[in-house]
Formats: sequence, C-alpha cells, structure tokens
Amino acid sequence: MNWELVGEYVPLFAEAARVTLFVSAGGVVCALLVGLVVAVARLWHVPVLSQVGVAYVEIARNTPSLVQLFFLYFGLPKVGILLSPEVCAIVCLAFLGGGYMAEAFRSALESVPPIQHESAQVLGLTRPQTFTRVVLPQAMAQATPALVANVVFLVKESSVVSGIALADLMYVAKDIIGQSYDTAEALFLLVVFYAVILVPISALGSVVERRFADGR
Repeated sequence: MNWELVGEYVPLFAEAARVTLFVSAGGVVCALLVGLVVAVARLWHVPVLSQVGVAYVEIARNTPSLVQLFFLYFGLPKVGILLSPEVCAIVCLAFLGGGYMAEAFRSALESVPPIQHESAQVLGLTRPQTFTRVVLPQAMAQATPALVANVVFLVKESSVVSGIALADLMYVAKDIIGQSYDTAEALFLLVVFYAVILVPISALGSVVERRFADGR
C-alpha cells in the first residue's frame, strides 16, 4: 500500500463521492415517493393504478438495475428521448427502489389493525385524514427497518451508474486501476468512502427506528 498515492487520490474520490451522494439522494427521495403512491394505490384498490402498481413492482424487482439503466441511457434516445447521465442515474434508482419501497410501505400499512380505520371514521375523520393522522404514523414504525435497508441498498446500487461513464466512486476506482494499476490504493479508498457514506445512514436509521418504536 502506497500511502502517498492514497493521499493523491483522496480529492478524486471526494469529488466522486459528491456525485454518488447526489444521484443516491435524488433516487432515494423519488423512490420513497413512488413507493408510497404505489402502496396506497394497491391498498385502496384504486382502479387501473392498482394493477399497474402490481406490474411495476414485479418489473422493478425482477430486472437487473444495469439493464434498467442501459434502457434509459441507450434505449430511450432511439425514440427521441435524451436524458443526461445524472437524470438517467436518478430515474434508474427511483424506478428500482420504488418497487422495494412500495412493498415495504404496503406491508407496514396492512399491519395496522382495521379497528384503527374504523375508530377514525367513527370520530368523523375523512379517508385522507385517517391515512395521514392515524394509519401512516403507525405504519412508519413498522416500515422503518425495511426502508433503511432499502436506502442502503440503493446507495450501493448507485455503483452501476459507472456503466454510463458517470464519474461516481466506482467509475473513479476503475479508472485509476485501468490507467495506473494502483489496485490496492483504489480499492482501499473505494471501501473507505462507501463506509463513510453508508455507516452514518445505518446509524441514523437505527436512531429513527428507536424513536418510532418509543412513540408507539
């Protein structure tokens, strides 16, 4: 291990970490929104949307993320839709993650006892009010562990964006290895930077999980 080289490569990995965080954050936020909408549509049996949601979850969870990314980046231009690498990366993570988030939300929402819905209706709450004030807060306590696991999964899956030459952590590591053959140094920094990103996310998730559990 050449520590001087490690020091030289740190700025490159720091910039790559910014790219990884950007696309990961965008993908995670969009995946959470998509997952919640799909879960609610299936829970409420919304016509058409419920069936579309089922099909979407199956496609998102059962096709490789790299295939999804290549479809967006190389396939859509064939029909006149051009997206930047950053947008493709975020949409890919949102599409992939939305399927997993939807199942986490759906399972948690279905775990709320029916008596909670009935009690809220007796008190005069509308369906949206029942959902936002009664059902969703209880469901979040159940969904938090799965949601945190999915967030970590999506950040790790962001490494596939190197396949479309987006300069994330994986791309920079492969570039250094290919050009300079400094394999040990590149892989060391790759592991360190992913750990710096993911360990705080896991720790924060544990804190949120405990708070939800204490508030039940």
